This record gives sequence, C-alpha cells and structure tokens, in this order.
Amino acid sequence: MEVCLADGKPVYVVVILLSSALCWWIYVPVHELLHALGCIMGGGSVQRLEISGIYGAAVLKKAFPFVSVGSDYAGRLSGFNTRGSDITFLITDFLPYFLTIIVGIPLLRSVATMKSSALIKSICLGVAAPLAYAPFMSVFGDYYEMGSILITQLVSSGAPGLSPERWRSDDLFRLIHSLWSSGAPHGLDAAIVTSSFFAGAILIFMTYWAGALFSRITSSGKN
Repeated sequence: MEVCLADGKPVYVVVILLSSALCWWIYVPVHELLHALGCIMGGGSVQRLEISGIYGAAVLKKAFPFVSVGSDYAGRLSGFNTRGSDITFLITDFLPYFLTIIVGIPLLRSVATMKSSALIKSICLGVAAPLAYAPFMSVFGDYYEMGSILITQLVSSGAPGLSPERWRSDDLFRLIHSLWSSGAPHGLDAAIVTSSFFAGAILIFMTYWAGALFSRITSSGKN
C-alpha cells in the first residue's frame, strides 16, 4: 500500500478498491467451479452448485448444468458426492485455494518490487488481495471444514461408533447453531469443534507459507 501511494495521490486507493471488487466478482464463480472440479478430480460427482445471480450464475448455468441460480451465500457446493472418500472431500475443499498459492501471494509480494507505475501497482494490489487472503476469509467456512475432516477422521479411528458428519460443515456458525438446537452440546462437541477450528487455522497459515515459498522459488528462477 505504501508503494502504491508513494507519490501522494489518494486516488489510487479508489483504484485498489475497484480492482479488488472486480477481481472478487470474477473470483467467486471461479472459486465455486473449482470446488466442483476438485470433487470430480477426486472421483466424486457434482449435482448442485449454488451461485448468487449477481455473479453471473444464469450465464454459467448454460455451460454447467449443475449450476443453480441463487444462494444464501455468494456461492456454495450444496450437492456433491465424495463416495465416502475424505481425500476427495479435502480436494473438493482445497482446490480453489491453489490459486492463492500460485497467483495471489506471488502477485501480492511482487507489488513492492515491480518496476511499474503506481497505477499498475495499485491494480495489481487490488487483484492480488482477494486471491491472497481468501483462506483467511474462509476460516469459518472451507478451512473449518478441512480441519474438521482431519480431526473427525482422527477421532473416529479411535472410536468407530462416532459419526464424523456431526461436526463437519462449511459454515461454522450454522454448525454451532445446529448443535445447540439439537440439545445442549456436550464436551465432546466443544472439543472437536474447537480442535477443528484450530486445525483449519493451521492449514490457512500452511497455505500462505506455501504461496510465499512458491513466490520465492519463481522469483529466484527469474533472477
């Protein structure tokens, strides 16, 4: 941000915000389609992918029949089958964040050193922000779900009678409400949900670290 505003023109703040908003508008449907692709790549199947109409769902539906116009979220893969494979589930959740590693973080880190005008730097910063920080915005969503897959797999291996689906969700707040509505959550619920949240947070920082490492490798290769 300091590099972009070095010449003292606050108008570049507007450029950053506008380019970030445009990138987000494009990224949301791409993100959701990558969830679907991840499921298919992992050997699963996709029946329903909800995308809010504001993100061009009606147009995407013409190319992807499983796309449904309208959602309570910006987008959500609500109908899919992993065929019982947690590996497929993890691939489904994680694939969109591959863009964070190979595009978002390298672009973000390059802004400070690129030899371009402040306008170009501001545009690049705006584009990079949604991609680079997407994992942090999903701490209560996809990354909680990834953490819950790992934790419940660990717990269920030691207690086969437990149902892992009880603690798995791509919406942590909805999950907590569901657990509370079904009766006072017991200590195991609290332990697994809390552990899953922290496991997801660790995965977020691992994703960011992987992006930083990829950025260093690619930038050193150019030199």
